[in-house]
Amino acid sequence: MFTEPEQTQPQTGNTREAVYRTVQETTARIAAASSWLAPLQAELRKAVIGQDHLIQRLLVGLLTGGHILLEGVPGLAKTLAVKSLARAIHTDFKRIQFTPDLLPADIIGTEIYNPRDTAFEVKQGPIFSSLILADEINRAPAKVQSALLEAMQEKEVTIGDTTYRLPDLFLVLATQNPIEQEGTYPLPEAQVDRFMLKVTISYPTPAEERRIIDLRDHADSRVEVRPVTTSADILAARTVVDAVYLDDKVKDYIVSLVCASRDPAAYGLELAHYIESGASPRATLNLKEVSRSLAFLAGRGFVTPDDVKEAASDVMRHRIRPSYEAEAESITSDDLIRTILDTVPVP
Repeated sequence: MFTEPEQTQPQTGNTREAVYRTVQETTARIAAASSWLAPLQAELRKAVIGQDHLIQRLLVGLLTGGHILLEGVPGLAKTLAVKSLARAIHTDFKRIQFTPDLLPADIIGTEIYNPRDTAFEVKQGPIFSSLILADEINRAPAKVQSALLEAMQEKEVTIGDTTYRLPDLFLVLATQNPIEQEGTYPLPEAQVDRFMLKVTISYPTPAEERRIIDLRDHADSRVEVRPVTTSADILAARTVVDAVYLDDKVKDYIVSLVCASRDPAAYGLELAHYIESGASPRATLNLKEVSRSLAFLAGRGFVTPDDVKEAASDVMRHRIRPSYEAEAESITSDDLIRTILDTVPVP
């Protein structure tokens, strides 16, 4: 099992010492750049009871700039968590409620004719904000969902003949309900792949649900979430995340996990008839980025295979398409990912 970066380096002692020094320096930088994390988590936990996995993934999104798709039945604090995150950061925030009659111009903006100046003026839409809550994203038709593609991938929007840059801190946090199908539209595969993570939200434990009752059992149960960090703090932390050491063996492990979803037989897995299509190269890049952010959250200057394994499900579940045979046997993409993780050798 991978423990220290120098143990996986077959090069000279000087190389091992250089790697060790780099890791030590990065660890010190992490300690300095992560001072805002604890206050931010404390503010989120004032409003959101339990859901530690959700809170951690929201932090991962901030540290990587990767968009997140939150899926869960109503009432599990998806929207509350995103709104609380926005309140805890000194930045602008917009909530877009997706409905069947929404138009692309309602999201990105449009050109409006000004008769006084006899010219068209650009009216920017809500997408021009740092944090975007795309609530019930699967309620809108494909042409509206596709309006987000350029913004999510290129971080820019084209209105008329002009292309506008979006803020440096730009994050789309979308929610959808997995059990209600009436009046919904499945997300296009190209858009689903733009989400770095797909996080499934589970029910709270009995103890957590009791705490929810106690929290709301007051005349004034409103929780005030205070802003405790800034966009500059988050962007500075991202430069440190990019510096977290990633050993060659861990890189090979990431590639093996993704490639095993495309060619299972090459890795001794009898899953070919259960997988219609495997994960895209974007999954490889996202696994690297999410693993580094998890190491950052743990205060480590290097990535371990456990970081990769922890990231794998949320990064790959929406990128592996189970076949009809898998669906007939109630085998989900999460089941396939667990089998891959249990089979592919860990460095």
